[in-house]
This record gives sequence, structure tokens and C-alpha cells, in this order.
Amino acid sequence: MSVHPVEGPVEQLWRPDPEAARRTQIADFARWLATHRAVPVAELDYAPLHRWSVENLADFWSAAAEYLGVRFSAPAVRVLGDAQMPGAQWFPGARLNYAEHALMREDSTRAVIFVREDGQESSLTYGELRDLVGRARAGLVAAEVGRGDRVVALVPNGIAAVVLFLATASLGAIWSSCSPDFGTRAVTDRFAQIEPKVMLAVDGYLYGGKRFDIRDTVTTLRESMPSLNRTVILPYLDPDSEPVREVGEVSWAEFTAQPGELAFEQVPFDHPLWVLYSSGTTGLPKGIVQGHGGILLEQLKTIRLQHDLRPGDVFFWFTTTGWMMWNFLIGGLLAGTTILLYDGSPVHPGPTRLWELAAQQKVRLFGVSAPFVQGAIKAGVRPREQFDLSAMESIGSTGSPLSPESFRWIAEQVGERVRICSVSGGTDVCTAFLGSAPTVPIWLGELSCAALGADVHAFDEEGRDLVDEVGELVITQPMPSMPVAFWNDPDGTRLKEAYFTEYPGRWRHGDWVRATPRGSFVIYGRSDSTLNRGGVRMGTAEFYAVVEAFDSVADSLVIDNGELLCFLVLAEGVSIEDVEGPLRRSLRSQLSPRHVPDRFIRIPVVPRTLNGKKCEVPVKRILAGVPVDRAVSKDALADPGSLDPFVAMARPR
Repeated sequence: MSVHPVEGPVEQLWRPDPEAARRTQIADFARWLATHRAVPVAELDYAPLHRWSVENLADFWSAAAEYLGVRFSAPAVRVLGDAQMPGAQWFPGARLNYAEHALMREDSTRAVIFVREDGQESSLTYGELRDLVGRARAGLVAAEVGRGDRVVALVPNGIAAVVLFLATASLGAIWSSCSPDFGTRAVTDRFAQIEPKVMLAVDGYLYGGKRFDIRDTVTTLRESMPSLNRTVILPYLDPDSEPVREVGEVSWAEFTAQPGELAFEQVPFDHPLWVLYSSGTTGLPKGIVQGHGGILLEQLKTIRLQHDLRPGDVFFWFTTTGWMMWNFLIGGLLAGTTILLYDGSPVHPGPTRLWELAAQQKVRLFGVSAPFVQGAIKAGVRPREQFDLSAMESIGSTGSPLSPESFRWIAEQVGERVRICSVSGGTDVCTAFLGSAPTVPIWLGELSCAALGADVHAFDEEGRDLVDEVGELVITQPMPSMPVAFWNDPDGTRLKEAYFTEYPGRWRHGDWVRATPRGSFVIYGRSDSTLNRGGVRMGTAEFYAVVEAFDSVADSLVIDNGELLCFLVLAEGVSIEDVEGPLRRSLRSQLSPRHVPDRFIRIPVVPRTLNGKKCEVPVKRILAGVPVDRAVSKDALADPGSLDPFVAMARPR
């Protein structure tokens, strides 16, 4: 096993100011530990704090729960009843409710700001949010929704989604959502398997200046789910849109018309809160069930300690309701922040749209994705010159590895004082294993640290620890937000197969990672799509960082299928001949001769999942001759037609 070597010292882009660092919540937590738990960790020294958090797992999570103000209506018998994975038991005997924590504030501080692509804007204070959640809760009760029942939503990232989720959680019912741009089959594959009682849906959505009517999708969904007691229609494209009353549809205004008691069903720590879904690229999407307590505790830790967000701070992440980052963004309410919801294209009417939004709303944590940053670079955006971003203290990035070029661009074009929070985790845990902390420096191209309570390692094939070599990302101890189950997996077989077969009793995440001696990490892409050239295993992320830095390359996909193939989406007027020579030279000089592809091939679009992930493994299977319907579920793709060039190239079987 090998890794492309790092030449010379890694550049440090950001260093915490000691005085500012002492005022952070993570430094205060370290002082609190010394006073209340006799844990001797220095307030600004992250490494010993992290080491203590994973070597004393139960003590750490007990302390975190107390410091972060988790309210237990019934105490736990112990913190960690069983540490075995899968099947770890957190806080057995405890009772609580996620929504109760999200709605603790009752004042006039803004809780939610909603901005739509076309400029429509609205907001709710915490007091108004509580009232509307109470009304939605009354609507659910009238629809006979109770503890353990399911509520689903096919809606944009807006206020109604937040309100109905909190109402659902307050009853101990189970939430699930999809973005309205998902196709009919994709939504049905997700929602039908959990048999919901209530569905909230919009009449359509806006994106990129275009209007998309989805009433036919809503009708199909309603007819395919006999478990539904109520279908609620939220007018979104047309304010005068009426529900189809003869089939039992009601409007959102009718559903929330009656004031209702805001009460919170007290449920066990591991009681299901929501169902998220795997990508579904190779079959029916797996329903990932996560619990009230695990998500509550993990989100509080991440938002307050790792990101240092406080009451009144404006917290933004560009997302849809079909991505786990929406669920994470809603967690900002747990810390009393103001969450900023945006629905629409991030680059409409131009590439500065979200930067302008950040300036207008005085965003403190600005969360986007690595492709968004890369797009801003190529568009020539200069945020610090164009907008007042003085409120912005950190930029979050996830979805794929953030390239060194993107790190440097943020430092130069957004501001060297802005902390770059490149994070990596996933839907499986609805949090990040790897990220940053306000007391840890930022190094070029690296994720600064493992999160508190996350025992992250790079393993070789034999399960041995690696330092400064690339290996499998493995979590060796349980985390509270790991799935309590997969839906319709009564004996846990599918859950075990998903994470625990390669390294029994340890979570194999499927990422290719290098742990540095500094305690930072570098992600190289998915381990199941790793390139293998002459016995040397290479990640795809560093490959994309070089290739997509070219202005003439809009997107790319690299596949090792015996040959190393690089598929390119090129800018208008650019040919393969124009870019092949420069690409070969850059890959050879910046990475290694082994990274130079055998062939470059032009394609119109890179196949991606509904959540924007490149479909490396499905394409590799198709090229190897696997029938397309066995290689990938087309309904999981943003553009099913994007597979056509690969099907045409497929090796005959």
C-alpha cells in the first residue's frame, strides 16, 4: 500500500488567536471538565481533549450531555450499556425529546429565515415557531398520528418542513423527507417502504429561473401509499393552488388552522427520530433510522463545540430536504441559532447569489459544498471585494473533498481570518467524523482533526493503524448517532453487512483516508472506487483536484477498469486535443506518472446521484459488462441519460 508523498512542510492557512480561542465554547468545556470532572486538559490543547474523549467514551458523553444542557425527564441507568458494535446501547433508561430541546426558547429572537430563489422572504421568531409547531401538531393528532407513526414530506427547504418535522418529533412520530426535484420512482422507493400516515407535498418548485409542476408525482405517491390518512398540499408555485378535496387532500393553511398544545412525548434515548436513505444506486434505498437522543447529543456537540455557534448567530448550509445536511442545519435550533434556509439554484441569477445572501443576512457559518467552491473559482468570483462578509467567521464544506486550490482561494478571496471547516462524515451518522475546531490550526488541503468522541483511524487490510499512509477510514468505538437500525431489517443483518463485515466490531465507512502526525486527515475519495496502478492504490479526490482546476474542464470522472480512463465534460469550444497534453503534464508533475490516464474521453455530463455524488462504482460496473439495471438504479440518478455513453462503451459479456 502506498500514498503519493507530501513534499515539504504543509502550509498553515489559519491559526487560532489565543484570546479568541479562550472565549470559545470548547475552551469553556475544557475548563468545565477540570472543575466538575477533575479532567486535567488544557483549554487550548485539542489533542489531549480528543484523546480523553475516546479513551473515556462514557465519561466524555456523560460530561457532554451535562455541559450541553440535555434534559432527561428520566435518568439513564448508565451512559453506555453495551459498547459492542453493532448494537451499542446509549443512555439506557433515559427519556427525552428532540423537539423539546429545539423549542426551548420562547422569545422574539429569529429562529428561522427563509429566502426563495425569486426573492420571496419570510421568517419566524422562536415564539412564532412554537405556535406554528403546536398548530401542526394538532393537525397530526387529528390525522391520528402518534408515537412511532411516520410522517413524510416532499417539500423544498422552507419553513413548513421545519415546522412539520418538529411537530412530528414532539409526538414521538418518525420523520422522513425528500426534495421535490426527486423523480416519482425515487420518492416512492423511499416513502412507500416506511408506510406513512401523513404526507406534506408542494404543487411544484422553482430552480434556475424555471418552474416545475409536480402534482402528477403527488397523485402517484398518494395512490401508491394506502397507509396515508391525510395528504397536505402546500401551495408553492401557485398561491391559489387548491387541494383535490374529493380524494381527501387538505391545504397547509387548513391543516395548521387550529391552535394546539405544545407538548413533548418523552421517548427512550434510541427511539426513532427520522429515516434517512442511502443513495439507492444499486437497489432499493436503505432506510437509515437514527434516534432522538443520539442525534440531539451529537448535533449539540458538533454545532456548539466544533463550530462554536451561539444563540443569535446566523447558521447557513446550502442543502435540500433530500440531503442529511438539511437535518444537520435544523440542529442549529438546539443551540438557539438563527437557521437560514435557501431554496433554489445556488448560482441563479449569477454565481454570487449565495455570497450576496451571506452578506445580507450576516451569516456566521456559511456551509456549502466543494463543487460550489470550485464553481466560484472558475466563475472568477471575488467575495471579499464584492460583499461585506465581516460577520462570516467560518466556511463549511462537505459532499466531496475540498481541494488545496479551494483552500487557498478561500483564504485569499474570502478572507484569511475565516476558518475553513472542511468536514467528512455522512448520512449514516448525520454528522462528521472529521472536521475542525476553533482551537486547532487549518492546514492546506487537510481536515484539521477528528471530532470529539470519534475514534477515527486509517487501517490497512489487516486492521493495523497507519500514520501518513492511506488506508480505510475506520471508527473503532461507537458514536451516539450511529443508526439504531435499518428499516425492515429486524435481525440487523443488513446493518451489519453495511459497516461491520470487513473489520468485525468496527465501523468501516468506505472512505480512503490518510491520518497525519499532526492529528489532521486527508480524504482521497471512496475506497471502493480507488485506483490501482502497478500495485499502488490512489484516491480519486487528488485526481479531480488537478483535472478540475483547469478552466476548460467543467467536470470529470476517473475509472480504473484495467485501463485508467478519464472522462471529461469540457467547456464550449474546447476539444480533447486542446486539453489532453496539459492535463497529462499536470497530472505527471503534480501527482505522479501513475496518475496519467491511458485515455481521455469526452462525455456530455458526469453521472451523479440525486445528492450530487459522482457514480464511480456504478460506471465501473457498467464498463465491465454488468447490465445497467444490475449496476445501478436509474431512479437514484439526477440524470438517467448520463449513463448512455458508458452503456455504449460497455465490455460485452
